[in-house]
Amino acid sequence: MTQEDSALDALVRKRIRGLRSAMGWSLDDLAARCYLSPSTLSRIETGHRRISLDQLSAIARALGTSLDQLVESTADDDVLIRPQHDAARGLTTWMLNRQPGVIVAKLRLTKPAPTSAEALKVHPGRDWFTVLSGAVTLVLGDRRIVVETGQAAEFSTMIPHAFGAHGGPAEALGILDQDGRRTHLRSLPDGGGDEDTEEGRGS
Repeated sequence: MTQEDSALDALVRKRIRGLRSAMGWSLDDLAARCYLSPSTLSRIETGHRRISLDQLSAIARALGTSLDQLVESTADDDVLIRPQHDAARGLTTWMLNRQPGVIVAKLRLTKPAPTSAEALKVHPGRDWFTVLSGAVTLVLGDRRIVVETGQAAEFSTMIPHAFGAHGGPAEALGILDQDGRRTHLRSLPDGGGDEDTEEGRGS
Protein backbone atom coordinates (compact mmCIF):
# COMPACT_ATOMS: atom_id res chain seq x y z
CA MET A 1 0.00 0.00 0.00
CA THR A 2 1.43 3.39 -0.98
CA GLN A 3 1.62 6.29 1.45
CA GLU A 4 -1.27 7.98 -0.39
CA ASP A 5 -3.38 4.82 -0.20
CA SER A 6 -2.56 4.45 3.49
CA ALA A 7 -3.62 8.05 4.18
CA LEU A 8 -6.92 7.54 2.32
CA ASP A 9 -7.53 4.26 4.17
CA ALA A 10 -7.07 6.04 7.51
CA LEU A 11 -9.35 8.86 6.37
CA VAL A 12 -12.12 6.43 5.39
CA ARG A 13 -11.98 4.87 8.87
CA LYS A 14 -12.15 8.31 10.49
CA ARG A 15 -15.15 9.18 8.33
CA ILE A 16 -16.96 6.02 9.41
CA ARG A 17 -16.30 6.74 13.08
CA GLY A 18 -17.13 10.46 12.67
CA LEU A 19 -20.43 9.85 10.85
CA ARG A 20 -21.42 7.21 13.40
CA SER A 21 -20.69 9.60 16.27
CA ALA A 22 -22.53 12.47 14.54
CA MET A 23 -25.63 10.28 14.38
CA GLY A 24 -25.32 9.40 18.04
CA TRP A 25 -24.91 5.70 17.28
CA SER A 26 -22.91 3.23 19.29
CA LEU A 27 -20.83 0.51 17.64
CA ASP A 28 -23.73 -1.86 18.31
CA ASP A 29 -26.19 0.49 16.59
CA LEU A 30 -24.19 0.79 13.37
CA ALA A 31 -23.14 -2.85 13.39
CA ALA A 32 -26.79 -3.92 13.48
CA ARG A 33 -27.63 -1.65 10.57
CA CYS A 34 -24.84 -2.98 8.32
CA TYR A 35 -25.06 -6.63 9.47
CA LEU A 36 -21.57 -6.76 11.01
CA SER A 37 -20.57 -7.76 14.49
CA PRO A 38 -19.63 -4.87 16.84
CA SER A 39 -16.13 -6.34 17.23
CA THR A 40 -15.63 -6.42 13.45
CA LEU A 41 -16.82 -2.84 13.11
CA SER A 42 -14.55 -1.77 15.98
CA ARG A 43 -11.52 -3.33 14.28
CA ILE A 44 -12.49 -1.62 10.99
CA GLU A 45 -12.70 1.77 12.67
CA THR A 46 -9.39 1.34 14.48
CA GLY A 47 -7.50 0.01 11.47
CA HIS A 48 -6.98 -3.50 12.82
CA ARG A 49 -8.96 -5.12 10.03
CA ARG A 50 -8.96 -4.69 6.27
CA ILE A 51 -12.26 -3.44 4.85
CA SER A 52 -13.80 -5.46 2.06
CA LEU A 53 -15.80 -3.71 -0.66
CA ASP A 54 -18.98 -5.47 0.48
CA GLN A 55 -18.46 -4.25 4.05
CA LEU A 56 -17.67 -0.71 2.91
CA SER A 57 -20.80 -0.60 0.72
CA ALA A 58 -22.97 -1.84 3.60
CA ILE A 59 -21.46 0.70 6.02
CA ALA A 60 -21.98 3.55 3.52
CA ARG A 61 -25.65 2.61 3.05
CA ALA A 62 -26.21 2.37 6.79
CA LEU A 63 -24.64 5.81 7.29
CA GLY A 64 -26.82 7.34 4.59
CA THR A 65 -23.94 8.19 2.29
CA SER A 66 -22.53 6.79 -0.94
CA LEU A 67 -19.46 4.66 -1.44
CA ASP A 68 -17.94 7.40 -3.62
CA GLN A 69 -18.36 10.02 -0.90
CA LEU A 70 -16.92 7.71 1.73
CA VAL A 71 -13.73 7.07 -0.25
CA GLU A 72 -13.31 10.40 -2.08
CA SER A 73 -9.80 11.83 -2.10
CA THR A 74 -8.76 14.98 -0.25
CA ALA A 75 -6.23 16.06 -2.87
CA ASP A 76 -5.95 19.80 -3.55
CA ASP A 77 -7.40 19.26 -7.04
CA ASP A 78 -10.69 18.36 -5.34
CA VAL A 79 -10.68 21.71 -3.52
CA LEU A 80 -9.06 24.28 -5.79
CA ILE A 81 -11.02 25.61 -8.76
CA ARG A 82 -8.64 26.84 -11.41
CA PRO A 83 -9.69 29.16 -14.25
CA GLN A 84 -9.85 27.82 -17.78
CA HIS A 85 -9.02 30.53 -20.32
CA ASP A 86 -10.03 30.71 -23.97
CA ALA A 87 -8.30 33.79 -25.38
CA ALA A 88 -9.83 33.45 -28.85
CA ARG A 89 -13.35 33.74 -27.44
CA GLY A 90 -12.50 36.21 -24.67
CA LEU A 91 -13.85 33.79 -22.07
CA THR A 92 -12.48 32.58 -18.75
CA THR A 93 -14.49 30.01 -16.83
CA TRP A 94 -14.41 28.71 -13.26
CA MET A 95 -16.38 25.44 -13.00
CA LEU A 96 -17.99 25.68 -9.55
CA ASN A 97 -19.33 22.14 -9.39
CA ARG A 98 -18.04 18.81 -10.65
CA GLN A 99 -21.15 16.67 -10.52
CA PRO A 100 -22.88 15.53 -13.71
CA GLY A 101 -26.07 17.28 -14.76
CA VAL A 102 -26.52 20.99 -14.15
CA ILE A 103 -23.29 23.00 -14.40
CA VAL A 104 -22.59 26.04 -12.21
CA ALA A 105 -19.83 28.24 -13.62
CA LYS A 106 -18.35 31.67 -13.07
CA LEU A 107 -17.66 33.39 -16.40
CA ARG A 108 -15.42 36.33 -17.23
CA LEU A 109 -16.28 37.84 -20.62
CA THR A 110 -13.97 40.25 -22.44
CA LYS A 111 -15.34 40.19 -25.99
CA PRO A 112 -18.71 41.51 -27.18
CA ALA A 113 -21.56 39.26 -28.24
CA PRO A 114 -21.42 38.17 -31.88
CA THR A 115 -23.38 40.16 -34.44
CA SER A 116 -23.90 37.50 -37.11
CA ALA A 117 -26.93 35.21 -37.00
CA GLU A 118 -24.67 32.27 -37.91
CA ALA A 119 -22.88 32.62 -34.56
CA LEU A 120 -26.06 32.12 -32.51
CA LYS A 121 -26.54 28.70 -30.94
CA VAL A 122 -29.59 26.56 -30.23
CA HIS A 123 -29.82 23.58 -27.86
CA PRO A 124 -32.48 21.97 -25.65
CA GLY A 125 -33.14 23.35 -22.18
CA ARG A 126 -32.94 26.67 -20.38
CA ASP A 127 -29.97 28.79 -19.27
CA TRP A 128 -29.75 31.18 -16.33
CA PHE A 129 -27.10 33.73 -15.34
CA THR A 130 -26.67 36.69 -13.03
CA VAL A 131 -24.17 39.49 -13.68
CA LEU A 132 -21.62 39.99 -10.91
CA SER A 133 -19.81 42.98 -12.44
CA GLY A 134 -19.96 44.99 -15.66
CA ALA A 135 -22.76 44.26 -18.10
CA VAL A 136 -23.53 41.40 -20.47
CA THR A 137 -25.25 41.58 -23.85
CA LEU A 138 -27.64 38.67 -24.30
CA VAL A 139 -28.65 38.05 -27.91
CA LEU A 140 -31.97 36.20 -28.25
CA GLY A 141 -32.96 35.87 -31.88
CA ASP A 142 -33.40 39.46 -33.13
CA ARG A 143 -33.28 40.94 -29.64
CA ARG A 144 -30.18 42.34 -27.92
CA ILE A 145 -30.74 42.65 -24.17
CA VAL A 146 -28.26 44.36 -21.84
CA VAL A 147 -28.13 42.63 -18.45
CA GLU A 148 -26.43 44.86 -15.89
CA THR A 149 -24.68 44.20 -12.58
CA GLY A 150 -27.09 42.68 -10.09
CA GLN A 151 -29.59 41.65 -12.75
CA ALA A 152 -30.29 38.11 -13.89
CA ALA A 153 -31.59 36.49 -17.07
CA GLU A 154 -33.34 33.17 -17.71
CA PHE A 155 -34.33 32.03 -21.18
CA SER A 156 -35.19 29.11 -23.41
CA THR A 157 -32.12 27.87 -25.22
CA MET A 158 -34.27 26.76 -28.14
CA ILE A 159 -34.15 30.45 -29.15
CA PRO A 160 -30.95 31.20 -31.15
CA HIS A 161 -28.75 32.91 -28.59
CA ALA A 162 -25.30 34.13 -27.59
CA PHE A 163 -23.84 36.45 -24.99
CA GLY A 164 -20.79 38.66 -24.54
CA ALA A 165 -19.35 41.62 -22.67
CA HIS A 166 -21.08 44.99 -23.00
CA GLY A 167 -18.82 48.05 -22.86
CA GLY A 168 -15.92 46.29 -21.14
CA PRO A 169 -15.11 43.10 -19.23
CA ALA A 170 -17.93 41.49 -17.29
CA GLU A 171 -18.28 38.64 -14.85
CA ALA A 172 -21.34 36.44 -14.44
CA LEU A 173 -22.47 33.36 -12.57
CA GLY A 174 -24.24 30.95 -14.87
CA ILE A 175 -26.24 27.74 -14.52
CA LEU A 176 -26.08 25.57 -17.64
CA ASP A 177 -27.27 22.06 -18.38
CA GLN A 178 -25.02 19.57 -20.19
CA ASP A 179 -26.17 20.82 -23.61
CA GLY A 180 -25.43 24.38 -22.55
CA ARG A 181 -21.98 23.44 -21.36
CA ARG A 182 -21.17 21.67 -24.63
CA THR A 183 -22.47 24.62 -26.64
CA HIS A 184 -20.92 27.53 -24.77
CA LEU A 185 -17.86 26.02 -23.08
CA ARG A 186 -17.03 23.37 -25.68
CA SER A 187 -13.54 24.63 -26.55
CA LEU A 188 -12.31 24.83 -22.97
CA PRO A 189 -9.89 22.12 -21.81
CA ASP A 190 -11.05 19.77 -19.05
CA GLY A 191 -8.21 20.69 -16.76
CA GLY A 192 -5.64 23.36 -16.17
CA GLY A 193 -5.95 26.83 -17.59
CA ASP A 194 -4.01 29.96 -18.33
CA GLU A 195 -3.69 31.47 -14.87
CA ASP A 196 -0.98 33.89 -16.01
CA THR A 197 -3.23 35.96 -18.26
CA GLU A 198 -5.04 38.99 -16.91
CA GLU A 199 -8.39 37.25 -17.36
CA GLY A 200 -7.07 34.12 -15.70
CA ARG A 201 -6.21 35.84 -12.42
CA GLY A 202 -8.58 36.48 -9.60
CA SER A 203 -11.71 34.72 -8.43
